[in-house]
Amino acid sequence: MVQKSRRSSSRGSGQQRSTTVRVVAGVLALMMVGSLAFVVVGTAGSGGDDLATLPVPDDCPADDKSDAPRLAFTSRPSWCLSPGVSYTAVFDTTEGEIRVALDKARTPETVNNFVVLTRFGYYDATMLFRFDPSIDIIQGGAPTTNDWSDRGPGYTIPDEGGEYLATTSGQLLGPFTYQAGDLVMARSAGPDSSGAQFFFATGSRTSLLDAQGTYIVFGHADEAGTAVLQAMMGLYEVDETSQYGGGPSRDVVVRSVTIEAD
Repeated sequence: MVQKSRRSSSRGSGQQRSTTVRVVAGVLALMMVGSLAFVVVGTAGSGGDDLATLPVPDDCPADDKSDAPRLAFTSRPSWCLSPGVSYTAVFDTTEGEIRVALDKARTPETVNNFVVLTRFGYYDATMLFRFDPSIDIIQGGAPTTNDWSDRGPGYTIPDEGGEYLATTSGQLLGPFTYQAGDLVMARSAGPDSSGAQFFFATGSRTSLLDAQGTYIVFGHADEAGTAVLQAMMGLYEVDETSQYGGGPSRDVVVRSVTIEAD
């Protein structure tokens, strides 16, 4: 990869940031709730703005996407966010623009992951491939296959944003609730299993996922963006030949995602 000069920035390595933003590995506590036993398997603190001033890691992408495209990685990203900076993701889609304020305070690792992938062009020219009106979600972030079987970026990221509880039956329960406009990481049933796929919450039925709470909410669309999402869901048609049971009446494409830093 061609080396590019970048302005010096107050950024820190993922291995060197404060332990307040590091997910605690392993079993931390055992507690009883009713007749169910829970084990706390993950916690997270506040955002990463207490980082020391350090040079930009060599593997952070250029802010202008000149390092793109890149779809495969050998490990999760280094810490590439700047302290004291807010980040907004701007989705340019075939159905309109969606602006999402990213929640670096509650979910710093997830936001860092999304920003890095975005600046590598990971989400550009991809489809929003799954529309599910039963839970009001629109899913995307699968550049290789444009469906939920996508191989992903080659790594997963840690759970964060609060406590994750494992019941004795093996079910994982998390701290999140969901409302229209939320930008949320998709995941499998196991802990620490998010990677790159995401979904948007478009209506009240997404609150049906509150009982699980494990899908990490890492941003929220503005009012205009939420209206675009709800109009997208209005394109849904039943299709018994589809693996999802239906989909939009026309392809919905994310032309590009860009990151604004303030």
